[in-house]
Amino acid sequence: MSPRRWSEAGAGGPDVELCTSVRDYDEALTPHATPGRTAVVMTMGALHAGHASLIRAARARVGDEGLVTVTVFVNPLQFGAGEDLDRYPRTLEADLELAAEAGADIVLAPPVRDVYPGGEPEVRVTAGPMGERYEGASRPGHFDGVLTVVAKLLHLTRPDVAFFGEKDAQQLAVIRRMVTDLNFPVRVVGVPTVREADGLALSSRNRYLAPAERTTALALSRALFAGRDTLAAASAAPTPAPADPAPSAPADAPAADITASGAATPDASTVDAPAAGAPASSVLTDAAPGATGTPLPRLVREAARAVLAEAADHDPPLVLDYLALVDPADFTEAGDDFTGEAVLAVAARVGATRLIDNVRLEFPQRGVRP
Repeated sequence: MSPRRWSEAGAGGPDVELCTSVRDYDEALTPHATPGRTAVVMTMGALHAGHASLIRAARARVGDEGLVTVTVFVNPLQFGAGEDLDRYPRTLEADLELAAEAGADIVLAPPVRDVYPGGEPEVRVTAGPMGERYEGASRPGHFDGVLTVVAKLLHLTRPDVAFFGEKDAQQLAVIRRMVTDLNFPVRVVGVPTVREADGLALSSRNRYLAPAERTTALALSRALFAGRDTLAAASAAPTPAPADPAPSAPADAPAADITASGAATPDASTVDAPAAGAPASSVLTDAAPGATGTPLPRLVREAARAVLAEAADHDPPLVLDYLALVDPADFTEAGDDFTGEAVLAVAARVGATRLIDNVRLEFPQRGVRP
């Protein structure tokens, strides 16, 4: 039985059980958790439509008789020096309403002393090399703080399945690796990014953007979409027909005459680089026999980087932190011969606000069209 059905919320209040201590949560969870049908959505509050999509996904997964917990905890361990811990928005009342409307049963909003009863922990979960790349390089120690609090909250909430947004792609990757490497008995599910009508990925930090800054910030999603569209156009274009074989030469002909008319045909993982300003659709169809092929991963990066370079001249400018095309399993860089699923990720600063975004791409195998 879901505690949502026995909640004693006041008239007009959110129909969800609020637990402000781990002890309260234990009392609420123990008699109502259904084995195999208990889910958690971990947040730092300031909930928006992206969080609502996670809660709805959790509710759909466990069903009406399952139990969905939303944690609201601003984790001090994942904020570095000079970051926005103090100004991070705290909106618990609004969070309760959104959580209830999306289908949560319990909101666990514990104080720091409940999560870290001995003060700042001496023993932490370390993200290793995965946590030192990209976001980890820009925010040293960030993923150690993330994994430490996720591990603690998994122990405290004891879910069968945990839901995380794909917008934080590297975070999702390191959490999945921790769960696998340390044998946590939980299934991790990624939920697609929710975007505003103009393409900007939903984020609690969007509220910090002034109107002109928000306009500049749209370059993040436009860059990602440019990379995605370039890949789609190149992958869908017809493969150039192979050249006719060179005619046989007389036995006494010079060696140069035998190969002069030969032409290499690029395979499906390479395309010809378009001229400056050429549309993405011309990437393959404008190829001439014998032209040097440009690998698809390189074209995707170039298309995205061109949009970001233009935004660097805006007022206010976009200050790029990184643009990366990576393997989602370990966040290593995708090489020119990469095939399969990849993540095109970007991080940049607009004014005082740092934003991240990504899209997932599928690179075809050599000689295979999607």
